[in-house]
Amino acid sequence: MLSIDLNCDLGESFGAYKIGMDEAVIPYITSANIACGFHAGDPLVMQRTVAACKTYGVHAGAHPGFPDLMGFGRRNLAASPAEVKAYVTYQLGALSAFCTAAGVPLCHVKPHGALYNMAARDAALARAICEAIAQVDPKLTLLALSGSEMITAAHDVGLPVKSEVFADRGYRADGTLVPRSAPGAMITDEDEAIRRVIRMVREGVVTSVDGVDVPLVADSVCVHGDGEKALAFVRKIRSELLAAGIEVTAF
Repeated sequence: MLSIDLNCDLGESFGAYKIGMDEAVIPYITSANIACGFHAGDPLVMQRTVAACKTYGVHAGAHPGFPDLMGFGRRNLAASPAEVKAYVTYQLGALSAFCTAAGVPLCHVKPHGALYNMAARDAALARAICEAIAQVDPKLTLLALSGSEMITAAHDVGLPVKSEVFADRGYRADGTLVPRSAPGAMITDEDEAIRRVIRMVREGVVTSVDGVDVPLVADSVCVHGDGEKALAFVRKIRSELLAAGIEVTAF
């Protein structure tokens, strides 16, 4: 039977600012990528999100990003591989402490935003991320863009790795994501997004903005929890996957 993991970036509220629909979305997903305080999140939000993962049996993962709270981690920073390695190590330490305190296993790591996109193309940054994870805990799984430099680096380092695809993001012909500032970056039609996901799981391809079929591996699909229709979309994609005979389970 075909299966897919549903992951969502969560824990991105901080202080007086609420971002996303974490409490409503988390019962419908299987893996949570929890912000670690650099691009979003704060200690109390991290603690609450880990507790929610425990309540609903959702796999907890770290979501480290650039130290860029004002830019939500979506701005490219001129950080060296050594700096990136330290950033990731620091953030893993923070979230793993909350996981240990709650008795929740830390299962995976998914880089965030600009760090994710830069490391998808930059072998040195990808290697730095993988080395940081492996030094903290070599059993942690890296969740990374299918076909990216991060997948290659994880294999080179000997780190477990799973390939991620996106329900609501446009792809370029080289398999990278269309930048959010460019036309076609976001798939706004829910039915189209779900059709794309089912095809990615069943056939291992996605149609790029150029009309080219791009091969990929779909171990986990990212569903965003911060849009107006986030809850309805997460519910619908889970329902449609099950109806298509695709099991929804953590990788």
